[in-house]
Amino acid sequence: MADNVIEWNGLKLLKSIGLFGANASGKSNILKAINFCCRMVLESHQHNENSVFNYAPFKFDDYKNKPSNFLIDFICDDVEYEYSFSLLQSKVISESLFHYPNDRRARVFEREGSEYKFAESVLARPNDVALNTSDKNLFLSRASSMNRELAQKLYRYFLSTFMLGLIPLHDVNIESYFDTNKTLILAALQQCDSDICDVAKKIETIPVPIPNPGNPFGMPTRVVNQEMVRFLTYHKIAPDVPFDMDEESGGTKRLFSILLRMIDVVKNKKSVMLDEFDTSLHASISEFLLDLIHASSQSQLLFSSHNLSLINMNRFRKDQIVFVTKNETGATEVQSLYDYKDFRENMDAEKAYRQGRFDAIPIVTSTVESLKRMLAEG
Repeated sequence: MADNVIEWNGLKLLKSIGLFGANASGKSNILKAINFCCRMVLESHQHNENSVFNYAPFKFDDYKNKPSNFLIDFICDDVEYEYSFSLLQSKVISESLFHYPNDRRARVFEREGSEYKFAESVLARPNDVALNTSDKNLFLSRASSMNRELAQKLYRYFLSTFMLGLIPLHDVNIESYFDTNKTLILAALQQCDSDICDVAKKIETIPVPIPNPGNPFGMPTRVVNQEMVRFLTYHKIAPDVPFDMDEESGGTKRLFSILLRMIDVVKNKKSVMLDEFDTSLHASISEFLLDLIHASSQSQLLFSSHNLSLINMNRFRKDQIVFVTKNETGATEVQSLYDYKDFRENMDAEKAYRQGRFDAIPIVTSTVESLKRMLAEG
């Protein structure tokens, strides 16, 4: 499956990974943790002394008093970086950034509390940045806000390239993606057997009430005008009759929203993550979206799904299929199909999953008769 990997510097990197598991196994939390990392890089320079970080630590075994650790290994401008930080809910404990400029690991900076170590000639005047970095801020975020070149480059990477999510359809920021990629979006809709032959947009200004938090009745104190995008669709059966996008089916809206993001991702070598990405989508359309990622040169997709037909050895490598389970302590654990050494390529992965072989399926033991008894006893 050569189309499922990216060749980089002698390594094979996966273009897609699917997370499969029971409800409440932790699939969404994995994606939330990645999103939290990105938001910290992009926003922590704005945190003030009373800030509390927007994440929920593991509640069992007193983990609320233990640091949470995050590490991201990524490639930006053909250089590998290793970035990590550790924090409590209101305090950064440690932080580090390493890179591999000549295929050898080298420090950019390390931070332990308020103590720093810097490599020479990588960041301009790093001590000035450190003096302006509190325990509420990530140094990388602060360095970007203070116009340090490398930090700004990495900031832009997290902002516009790394593990992007969907943009709400009415958000004005989505306008540029539509204008740039409209032709490809329409072609993709037609390949998905949609009868939409054209899509137009218009910008509207709507009044938005701003509530007063101190008012117990929630009456707005002021109204601000806010721009929003409205999409109109046109169908082959009556190409002159416009439909508001909100009149379309849930599946059509979901597909259009994903295509607005994904076409940009595959064209510009970005990565995207989608929780329950195939919600409201036919299985064939889900497969089309995966093929779109695999047809790209260097784009990547991390997704979660309950669609068991995607656990398919004809579509994925074994290391692309990841099972998410909870252990006896309530913590989430992940294992790829590759970790099951006794599972052979010619075996039916979906069937084995349904049989509970990978411990990532809910054990539901009920019959109509047992449910009748439960209802009668209640």
